[in-house]
Amino acid sequence: MKFLYCYNTKIGRIRIAEENRYITNIYFENKELNLDNYEILETDLIKEASVQINEYLNGKRKEFNLPIKPNGTDFKLSVWNRLLEIPYGETNSYKDIAISIENPKACRAVGLANNTNPIPIIIPCHRVIGSNKKLVGYAGGLKIKQFLLDLESENR
Repeated sequence: MKFLYCYNTKIGRIRIAEENRYITNIYFENKELNLDNYEILETDLIKEASVQINEYLNGKRKEFNLPIKPNGTDFKLSVWNRLLEIPYGETNSYKDIAISIENPKACRAVGLANNTNPIPIIIPCHRVIGSNKKLVGYAGGLKIKQFLLDLESENR
């Protein structure tokens, strides 16, 4: 069974999804979603994820302690696992990520993996920027990406 619940946060409404006792998705309010695939229910795990996300957004949490299970190809999973290693308050470029997963020519593919990250915020794809240090794309929009980067910079 898939569960979903919606919360208001500093960055707008987010929806948190759980399946088999794992957080599987976080959706920003700009994401169209087929609600037929979910039972709308605030499970204990979804509630805990909401608490931790709000602590993070208020500068009181730097790491998440939640069971997550993103669904993707082996390549995407390797990128998302690498993103989890970027320290709070730091950034990497798409090229840095490609090199670190031993696929230096995969910058665009890394960008695509970032763009399809199913668990943003917890899997910190907002910490990936262009080689020129410019913000590049974010599923929640560049305004939210900038907010998250500023938040981490201020609370290092």
